[in-house]
Amino acid sequence: DALRQPLEDGTVELSRARGSVRYPARLQLVAAMNPCRCGWHGDSERTCRCAHGEPDRYVRRVSGPLLDRLDMRIEMPRMAPAELVAGPVGEGSAVVAKRIRAARERALERNRGRANAHLAGSAAVHACRLGTREKALMTDLATGAGMTGRGVHRVLRVARTIADLAGHERVEETDLLAAAGLRDPLVLPGLAA
Repeated sequence: DALRQPLEDGTVELSRARGSVRYPARLQLVAAMNPCRCGWHGDSERTCRCAHGEPDRYVRRVSGPLLDRLDMRIEMPRMAPAELVAGPVGEGSAVVAKRIRAARERALERNRGRANAHLAGSAAVHACRLGTREKALMTDLATGAGMTGRGVHRVLRVARTIADLAGHERVEETDLLAAAGLRDPLVLPGLAA
């Protein structure tokens, strides 16, 4: 939970008897965790050795407020051996890097020198330029997933980045769906119900 403040406002505050001081601490957090203590919960080939209910308790050790500050949560299932030895599939790194540079330049120009990730909530909403259908979809996604206001703004910032990567002037429905799926993969099946 000590990461909550740096993730939220890009600072860390140290308090001592004689006062407190605030330091800049903008960071990009990349974290990983196993699905349970033994690491095999939900695996297609190995059996979880944890007691009933233990995987849920293990995952709940990460607080809700901390999870709410993470823009993307991606599950990485086991890869088949054939996939591992087949080599890379898809675009090359140089092609992707070029698209990322172009998207970042668009964002910095539109946002007056700020990356999408650093936009305040209202600025993120403005940068998305949502139409009526997109606003309705975002409302449905937020309601279906029980998102907090912070969660909605984080999805919008990721959607704006996805739109920039795709070369979209404004955030489209596909951008919102992709961003919501990256935040919580269970949102999309629930939306279809």
